[in-house]
Amino acid sequence: MSTWEVVIGLETHAQLNTKSKIFSGSSIAFGAEPNTQANVVDIALPGVLPVLNKEAVQCAIRFGLAVNAEIASRSVFARKNYFYPDLPKGYQISQYELPVVGKGALTIQVGDSEKTINITRAHLEEDAGKSVHGASPGQSGIDLNRAGTPLLEIVTEPDMRSAAEAVAYARKLHELVQWINICDGNMQEGSFRCDVNVSVRRKGDEKLGTRREIKNLNSFRFMQQAIEYETRWQIETLEDGGKIEQATVLFNPDTGETRAMRSKEEANDYRYFPDPDLLPVAISAEDIDAIRVTLPELPSAMKVRFEREYGLSAYDAAALTASRGIADYFTAALVAFGGEAKLVANWVMGNVSAKLNEESREIADAPVSPELLAGLLKRIADNTVSSKIAKDVFEAMWSGEGDADAIIERKGLKQVTDTGAIEAIVDEVLAANAAMVAEFRAGKDKAFNALVGQAMKASKGKANPAQVNEILKRKLAG
Repeated sequence: MSTWEVVIGLETHAQLNTKSKIFSGSSIAFGAEPNTQANVVDIALPGVLPVLNKEAVQCAIRFGLAVNAEIASRSVFARKNYFYPDLPKGYQISQYELPVVGKGALTIQVGDSEKTINITRAHLEEDAGKSVHGASPGQSGIDLNRAGTPLLEIVTEPDMRSAAEAVAYARKLHELVQWINICDGNMQEGSFRCDVNVSVRRKGDEKLGTRREIKNLNSFRFMQQAIEYETRWQIETLEDGGKIEQATVLFNPDTGETRAMRSKEEANDYRYFPDPDLLPVAISAEDIDAIRVTLPELPSAMKVRFEREYGLSAYDAAALTASRGIADYFTAALVAFGGEAKLVANWVMGNVSAKLNEESREIADAPVSPELLAGLLKRIADNTVSSKIAKDVFEAMWSGEGDADAIIERKGLKQVTDTGAIEAIVDEVLAANAAMVAEFRAGKDKAFNALVGQAMKASKGKANPAQVNEILKRKLAG
């Protein structure tokens, strides 16, 4: 067993779902032509003043309430000073000593265990622009469309002890910011990106090791790979007598390796000071209460309710509340079905989720609506079709061939439940498979399953399986 322990903390940037930037009226829509969504404030022309977007503050408060965090009654914006080509002001407006959101917590599930990850703070800030390399041969360009886009930076304590815990936390946070509708969570477009601080120490040591920060991870798979590589690299470096230097590193998904980009700056390197152009933000108890009533039922509360009201297992309830879309789909299907919740849960977690994964679709784009699924489940419940045939009907529904009733009628898939008809099929099977009958009566139970299979095959899968079993047992016992 290794004598080393990894210590991980995350800093996550969530782009907020506002229509305009945090200090200007420019649009934040993704994909516009370079520099077409940057106004005089964004490009820092002399004499212009920032004006705070109230909606961004409300998003921050929503997040704070969702993680049971402290909400500051007085919050201050600061200037974070550094020079980079895509930062036209020469500083970034952020928050330092007095953020909107203080200490909170998020509970994650790793395997069979739960763990609470403490959130240190969540502060508002503006995004920088983007350097575009290779825009012209041998040259780089600057696109300031993203400059001023509102971000909520969510910082944890160094509470995670494995790549699996870090990924579980990032996934849970990703789910939550979408659930409460403050971020679209689109990692490909950079709406949700994580910086991971990794250090190692000997087990039992209280003192933290020197950390290295892996920047801008926009994939959970890459996060797992980056942490695992960085952990191995730090341990091997220390065991070989080397020293870890604090640094910012990048992960290369092609090689699976991290590499140092620059030495890591400390807070005092940025020379933070309160922004003189922005007044402190005053947040009253009434403001917080007004936002609290707009919050949806949170995943943790919904999970408990699904277990209590519908008798679902903790596993099923967790899977169904893994995203707002899945939870809403399940709820709508259950209401339309009006029957057993477990049957709906099995189909949503099974056939529906499998097709979504197979085709890389989101639940909102599923060709089979909750109401269409409920129509199929009604036909299973009233024995119109067997569970096996229902899977074929579902495939046809997914392909756009109509609702369950139309497909069952058109393809002649209605289940045979007439006892006389099933008895006739069973009699034919018994007469044609005398050897199997003899094997069963000699004590070979597998022969019974083979006879059931023959009967189902003879009925082209339409016979009610329970009736086939019952009639076969009666006739074999006679």
